[in-house]
Amino acid sequence: MTQRLNITNGDSAAGTLSEAGIEGKIIPWRDVLHEGPVDSSLSLEELSKQRARFIAERRWDDFAHVSGDFAERDRVIQHLDYFDEIVLWFEDDLYDQLQLIQLLDFLGSSSARKKKTLSLIQVDGYIPPLSAPKLKELDEKRSRVTPEQLDLARRAWRAFGSDDPATIEALLDEKTSALPYLAFALSRHLEEFPAVGTGLSRSEREALTAIDQGHKTPVAAFLEVAKKQESIFLGDIVFYSYLERLSGNKNALVTWTDGTAVVSPSSERSREFVDGELKLTPLGREVLAGKRDWQTINTGSRWLGGVEIRPGGTGWRWDTSERALTRQPAEKTKSRKSPSRPTAKKAKPRKKTRPAAKKVKPRTAPKRSTRKKK
Repeated sequence: MTQRLNITNGDSAAGTLSEAGIEGKIIPWRDVLHEGPVDSSLSLEELSKQRARFIAERRWDDFAHVSGDFAERDRVIQHLDYFDEIVLWFEDDLYDQLQLIQLLDFLGSSSARKKKTLSLIQVDGYIPPLSAPKLKELDEKRSRVTPEQLDLARRAWRAFGSDDPATIEALLDEKTSALPYLAFALSRHLEEFPAVGTGLSRSEREALTAIDQGHKTPVAAFLEVAKKQESIFLGDIVFYSYLERLSGNKNALVTWTDGTAVVSPSSERSREFVDGELKLTPLGREVLAGKRDWQTINTGSRWLGGVEIRPGGTGWRWDTSERALTRQPAEKTKSRKSPSRPTAKKAKPRKKTRPAAKKVKPRTAPKRSTRKKK
């Protein structure tokens, strides 16, 4: 009898596949790769340690727990002797597409996968709401992963984990139809770079806008931001960490209504966090209006894939009007396109080619944000 290994995005999707009676072993791939450092030149084991350290530093999980979880996950895909087929079940959003290209990159070059069948099922929307018959139908129609898909995933994974995000733009200028949801997901990733003018990422801008418009509790702000997404990828715990980054004791853009700093919830103070109300500071309104630049005020770094976003007036920025990256010069002069961009042609606006996603229930993260729940 053929033995199968099914890999999907998190515990909720894994549970859904199990309840539907999908054949074979099912494991979730639990990592929020869109947040924090990702060095794609590292081996799987080294990268898993890097990611576990980051997750623990963010207080999203205990290091021993998450590193052990990653080690067990990695052990399964490095020793595939028991399995004849590996089936990847992933969705259309940034969270899933990054996991997908990581797995395709690894499995495409893994000696353990030789003579194994590698199949792919991609869902436009969420896996958990799908009925058992629908999942069985998708399973029956699963397609073999092609060399074109493996090559595209390899190049996309290398670009995402590179310290030069212009390589992502270069990839987006190429044909990416082999993985139909990848281009849109990577474009959404680029929108997380600080915007020209405000220094805010798209998520940060939408968070401040939601609060300013009256969605004052963290949950209400999260749900409002979720409505703005063409394809929801952001869990609540990560969103709350954005609020913490925008707050602080000095130069806060958002605080509680009593003026105290926002700190991401813990098991001891989760109720206080859920019930509390937020407000924009005068500085927050100035930044949102483009009168001040958050990157010149903020003192903390943020990692997006292989790129460290350091505070200050220099570095990579996202031009919202051109829908393209630009390199902010050290001196306060007009922004110019980065000379390091691999393509010779002039940057052009990148249109959103994907239609708006169907209205679905926003996904939220459970206590451990590395466990995706929808």
